[in-house]
Formats: sequence, structure tokens, C-alpha cells
Amino acid sequence: METARRGHVLIAADKFKGSLTAVQVAERVAAGLRRAAPGVATAALPVADGGDGTVAAVVAAGFERREVRVTGPVGNPVTAAYAMRGDTAVVEMAEASGLQRLPGGTPTPLTASTHGSGELLRAALDAGARTVVFGVGGSATTDGGAGMLAALGARFLDADGRELGPGGGALGALESVDLSGLDPRVGDGTVELVLASDVDNPLTGPSGAAAVYGPQKGATPQDVAVLDAALGRYAAVLERAVGPRAEGLAQAPGAGAAGGLGFAALLLGARFRAGIEVLLEAVGFEAELRRADLVITGEGSLDAQTLRGKAPAGVAAAAAAAGVPVVAVCGRLALSAEELRGAGIGRAYPLAAVEPDVARSIANAGPLLERVAEQLAHDHLT
Repeated sequence: METARRGHVLIAADKFKGSLTAVQVAERVAAGLRRAAPGVATAALPVADGGDGTVAAVVAAGFERREVRVTGPVGNPVTAAYAMRGDTAVVEMAEASGLQRLPGGTPTPLTASTHGSGELLRAALDAGARTVVFGVGGSATTDGGAGMLAALGARFLDADGRELGPGGGALGALESVDLSGLDPRVGDGTVELVLASDVDNPLTGPSGAAAVYGPQKGATPQDVAVLDAALGRYAAVLERAVGPRAEGLAQAPGAGAAGGLGFAALLLGARFRAGIEVLLEAVGFEAELRRADLVITGEGSLDAQTLRGKAPAGVAAAAAAAGVPVVAVCGRLALSAEELRGAGIGRAYPLAAVEPDVARSIANAGPLLERVAEQLAHDHLT
């Protein structure tokens, strides 16, 4: 079993969703390590993959948190945050249009809108951002990013020339798009827009935004059919407005991210990149990695989705390339030892190993994580 050579440990884990933020995960792991190995030096670098928690991760790395009042997914006002450092902004769409912004947690799959995400993006531009990392994930929406584009000045009209209502369901009646009022700062090359996502789905079809992610947002099979058809019409009408590139972008990797908001971002000229790669650059991971003898990563559930570009897989890949051993902490482990090794993770330490009851594990995640970190320290640092 590989161990740290001198005991400098880099903790680069994502949140344990529903129980601990990425910052809290790092604090608890560090506390457990210090109890078992008092002389160990630790550095905390909370990470995210573009979804919810992205702004918190970059703020922990030195970005400035800024708040703005925007429109939530069902039209309710919410206070959302973005992050700035110099002329680089990190905008997390879930801050404005995420599942956590649904009043009472009640889903509205046909009418939820990304309008607030557009307002958040506009706020970053108003603050002087020249590069915007647009983290998408955890959305409550399936509107193809139409709400975001509307917040930036686009108009979506029905056959009678009336503006459509919010949400993906309304796009089934879309007849024309007016982009003449679109904010000139987007799409003209003066602002670099990076679409940071951990999913590479297209906009429509069996692997598209509605079919794959709609049910997670409360969509029934009938809703999924309505939304997929509406998104198809949306792409076709936009093709009439901007030319044949719209059809290609609808099938491009990342177009289906965040209920199709990825498609709208690509139309604005965004460059699609794996969210974890973008975030590791933003938080200065490479410099911290050079000092590390062991990397501890993790998230709430290490499972098949982890292997599809989630934060722990990205951290492990970068560490493996630098020859630094990696272990992981998690709430639940659903990967075999072989799958972990394939991802560059030497061993995983799940909370379930010390508390098999899921409800108690979630409720007591902090203390349990410290206990798990103590065992990890005994195995790798002493």
C-alpha cells in the first residue's frame, strides 16, 4: 500500500451532498488526520465539478463572493452568488436556477426557467468580467437556456408575435426568435465564456436533456415527451435565426447540460470543457499538488457517475499524472476495488463502513468522517 513519503497531505474533495459542504469535508478530514498523525501537514483545496458548490469552492481558494438578487426558477426572487478574481468570474447556474431554489422543493418541470441564470451572468459582465466560467449542473430547469437568453435580451415569440411564457413546455409553441436585443457583450468574442460541465449529453433524443435528466426534476414520461419535442422545435427555430450551426451545436457534447442551458451557452460562443478540469485550474490545484505526498479526494457517493467526469475522478487523474498517490473518502461506496484503481484511487474509506444506517450516517457525517480520516491516517501516514 502506497503511503505519503513525508506526510504533506492535500485534501481536495467535493461536498457530501445533503450533509457537508466541500469546505466542511476538508475541515473534518484534517481534524481526523491530526488526531492520528499529529505532525502531518495538510492543505485544503475544496473542489467542485461545475455543479452546485462551485462558487463556494473557488471562494475558498481566494475568489471574492458577490451576491445579487435574481429571479428563481419559478419566478420567485432569490439571492444568488457568483465569484470574481481580477477580471475572471465564476457563475454557478444552480445558484439562480437550481433544484435548491424551488420553493418547498416542489418541482415544476414544464415551467421552471433559467432567467435568473442569465441575470447572474449579466451581473458578472457588469462587474467587468472578461472571462466567465459558467458552471452548470444541479438545475431545476429544462428550458434549453431560453430563459437565460431572454434575460440577456432575446425574445421568443409564438405565431401571434406574443412572447412565450417561462419554461421548456412553452417552447412547443415557439414560432420565431428575435436576437436583435441580445447583450452585445456575449457572442462577439470580447468575453471568453467557458461552459464547465460534467455531462456531455446532446440537447435532444434518448440521451438528451429531457430524457436523461427530466425525471430527476419531476418530469413524468408524458412531460419528458413534451419537453423533448419542445427542445427540438426550439433548436429548429434557432437554426432559422442563426444558421445551420445551431443544428450541430444541439448535438454537441454539453448541449444537454443543465436542461439544455449548455446549448444556449454554446450558441453564445462558449467553449465546452470538463467542469473539474476548469475548476482545478481556477483554484490552483497544480501548484498545491507539487507539494503533496498524498491526495485525499472524495464526494458523498462514489459510484458509476463518479467515473463520468465527477470531481474525484478529475482530481485522481491529475494526481496520477504527477505520480502522487490518491485515496478517497465518501459516504457511500458503490465501486469495486478494480474500478477505483482504474480511476487512479488506491483505496476508498466510506462512512458506511462505520455507520451502515444511511439516515444516521447523513445526520452524523462530520464526526464519522473524522473517524474515517483517523483510520486513513493509520494506514497511510503512520
